[in-house]
Formats: sequence, C-alpha cells, structure tokens
Amino acid sequence: MPQSIAPYLVARGAEQAIAFYVKAFAAIEDFRMTDPGDGRIGHAELLIGGSRIMLSDEYPDFGAVSPDTLGGTPVTQHLSTGTVDADVERAVAAGALLLRGPADQSFGERSAVLLDPFGHRWMLSQTIEVVSPEEMQRRWNDATSA
Repeated sequence: MPQSIAPYLVARGAEQAIAFYVKAFAAIEDFRMTDPGDGRIGHAELLIGGSRIMLSDEYPDFGAVSPDTLGGTPVTQHLSTGTVDADVERAVAAGALLLRGPADQSFGERSAVLLDPFGHRWMLSQTIEVVSPEEMQRRWNDATSA
C-alpha cells in the first residue's frame, strides 16, 4: 500500500471551518461523523484539488485542541494553485486574514500567506518559473549578501 500524508486540523467550530474551506478554497466535503453525544464533528474529510485534509472539533480529553486554544500554530498548510491572486482574493472575502500579500519569489513561486478564522496558517503558491535547487540557493545567497 502506498504511503501518503494528510494534515489533520482541529478547529473550534469545525462545522463553520468546513463551510469556510468550501467557500475559500473550493473544498469538497467527502464525509463527516458527528458525535452522537454532543453534536461535535468527531471526524470529517475534505478534498482540496487532489489533496485530502481531515478535520475535527476540539476534543481536549484526547489532546485534540485548536490553534485558538494553543495561542497560535507553528504549522503552515501549503496550497498549490494556478491562480494565487484570485484564490487569495476569494479566501479573504470568505474571512481569511491576509498576512502577506501575493508576491513573486526568487524560488520561482508567486505566494501569499493567510490566516483562516480558525487559527490555521495557509501559504497559497503558484509556480511562475521552474528554478533548479542550485539556482534557488544562488539567488538566496545573492539576496542576503546585497
């Protein structure tokens, strides 16, 4: 069986988070399981392009807490897109906070960074130039020595 990896996000208000991801990133909800005891979303899976993300409400007793509870997140979700400017505009209209606007990067990407309303950070990135690892390093060296 091939290995794969998918982020598992925890949100305070997973139902609202799902609605946001559908609106902001054109996510498709694949399925959800609702806790029969209190109605929290115990597990949901969304598809964004060809990638799957998993999501639940907070369950502190299982160690599942959101960035809001933790006071932020050290993790950034990287979303490859073909239209970063339009996708950033749509996400901001849906309620994301723009942390860094779209800009061309020396490594061949046009990227922007957003914070969603549930405390998760997203980098939206679009390839604008194919750059070899050696050229990326050279450009970084040149930029930091200037």
